[in-house]
Amino acid sequence: MTTTSDQTTSLKTLSENEFNDHYHCDRFTASVLSARMRYVVQHMCTGLLNNAFSVILRDWYDFAAVISGPPKMNYPTSAVSNSLALFFGSIAEAVRNTVEEYGAGELRPGDVLICNDPYRAGTHVNDVCFVRPVFADGEIVSFVTLRAHQLDMGGIVPAGFSGTKRNVYENGLVIAPMLLYRNNKPIAQSFNLIFDNARYGELLLPDIKTIFQNLLLGERLILESIERYGIDAYLGSIQYSTDVSAEAMQNALESIPDGIYEAEEGIDSDGIDDTLDYKVKLKVVKRGDRIELDFSGTSPQARTSINCGALDTKTAVGVALKFLISPHTPFTSGEYRNIDIVLPAGTFISATPPDGAVFLYFDSSGVVLLAIFKALEKALGDRAVGGDYGSLNLHNANGLRLDGTPWNTTAQCGGEHGPWGATIAGDGDSYSVQYQLNNLDPATEAIESETPAVVLRKQYQIDSGGPGANRGGAAVLKDTLYLTAAEHFSSPLHTKVASGAGVNGGRDGALGAVWLFETDETDVSRNKRLLDTEPDVYAHSTPVGGVLDPETKCIDPDGEYAHFASTPVWRTEPNALFRYLTNGGGGWGDPLDRDPARVLADVRNEYVSIEGAERDYGVVVVGNPLTDPEGLTVVEPDTTHLRTRRRQQ
Repeated sequence: MTTTSDQTTSLKTLSENEFNDHYHCDRFTASVLSARMRYVVQHMCTGLLNNAFSVILRDWYDFAAVISGPPKMNYPTSAVSNSLALFFGSIAEAVRNTVEEYGAGELRPGDVLICNDPYRAGTHVNDVCFVRPVFADGEIVSFVTLRAHQLDMGGIVPAGFSGTKRNVYENGLVIAPMLLYRNNKPIAQSFNLIFDNARYGELLLPDIKTIFQNLLLGERLILESIERYGIDAYLGSIQYSTDVSAEAMQNALESIPDGIYEAEEGIDSDGIDDTLDYKVKLKVVKRGDRIELDFSGTSPQARTSINCGALDTKTAVGVALKFLISPHTPFTSGEYRNIDIVLPAGTFISATPPDGAVFLYFDSSGVVLLAIFKALEKALGDRAVGGDYGSLNLHNANGLRLDGTPWNTTAQCGGEHGPWGATIAGDGDSYSVQYQLNNLDPATEAIESETPAVVLRKQYQIDSGGPGANRGGAAVLKDTLYLTAAEHFSSPLHTKVASGAGVNGGRDGALGAVWLFETDETDVSRNKRLLDTEPDVYAHSTPVGGVLDPETKCIDPDGEYAHFASTPVWRTEPNALFRYLTNGGGGWGDPLDRDPARVLADVRNEYVSIEGAERDYGVVVVGNPLTDPEGLTVVEPDTTHLRTRRRQQ
């Protein structure tokens, strides 16, 4: 077993001489330089976060920094920042493809390359890769890269977030690998190309300048390391960093029983209509220290921009396995050394241009991750992890303020934050982000300071977390009142079937949905019941997405599906309210094994109702959680009798 470059020896068993031969430095130096690289990328991200202008960077952390090795090492990614995990797996190919297509031999000190093509670099067109070569003694020894979301990159939808765009021409500006800076000076033609096609240029320009300065910072810090320790030690530490994570993944894979494991997961529909479901079909073959994930049989690419690219599927595979079995070492490109991926072209998780438009890649690649969680549930046993809320339910809105200036809000006022599934370690967190993200939650004050909207509510939904010995995280309900006329693009993509799958005997989390309450129903001063969540409130709403009873418009798994793009653009007058309810997280373990004291605490904290405690956990609770939460008690004889009877059944 090994992850060293000759594939014969474990890192821990290498002698000092062998280690020096492999990595051109001693263990201590390799460890210091590896940690230093992680410091560098995090320092770059801190600089961007603290000085960014657009909300998607400043309030959401939608960027990542990486260090890559030189072309002669095949561009290994040795360090990634503690930021958006959606970028981790594809960034190695993004750097390699960008540099190779432009020509490594054409690069000079002071250059910055850019590329945003989803098929070359992964993710979507708003995520621009800024790649800077680092030269020492006249040759490229490394690259520092910031991939950062730009607020807009053109196309037919302001800010881009929509599942209704039909091809790459509607999707936004595609930038093939090209220079943005030469000799540390901006290239006017490149900037003109961007600003002639993108909205909100007054925010993009200072963001790009900030990105450039943080690339300079990363370069300077790397050159300081090389000056102190030498080029050979620096390059050796790049190899060492990737070998450490590769060996950790190799060891983790050996802990999974050999076998074949299969699963399906899916997305509700595309932006045309609801006649087509999109399914990921996964077969996992595990043998020894290697694993193959075969996605043959997955649905063809979607007719609109709900697709992801093959590189995004690669990211989902790496993040899923890292999350499940190898969480204790840093993520590098070495993660994939013992992983094989079989992925036919032209599926909705490996879309191709021009008709396989990629934008909501995070939801389609998120389905890949959930399929892996499902497939490996039995293999992992009590190490299995419940599913999360499945779809960002992303909301993208734009309009004009009273003074005529444009505004946009993206990924702030939908269902972007929600619950995780439970694990052996405990209950699922109820307010986080999808397993692949790791972004920030914009503060309500920040949203309201820049958007003519009022965030009226963020609360947990009772009885929504998947029951289990450890409970899934509770679904999140969010209400946003828009104060001006606006256009809205809403994208709830996982409402037909629970995404929060229960594991190890746990049960699934509840389904979510989205509703629109029009102007006459959103005068809060006159209609205070709007803030209520009782079933009769929804009869006056317009369903935006979800499986709902056609009369009451409440969530009903046996109801009718409300297609998220039945109205491709929701145009509203002032005082329209959108309500988002995420899916619940999956439970872990038999609900009848949950300590009654924990169920009592859930009732007191309004995660579980008194009725739900008895129905889902076999725990009889008496009292009133609203008027006397401290007076709640468990009726132990009734609980023992009820649980005994259910176990016998």
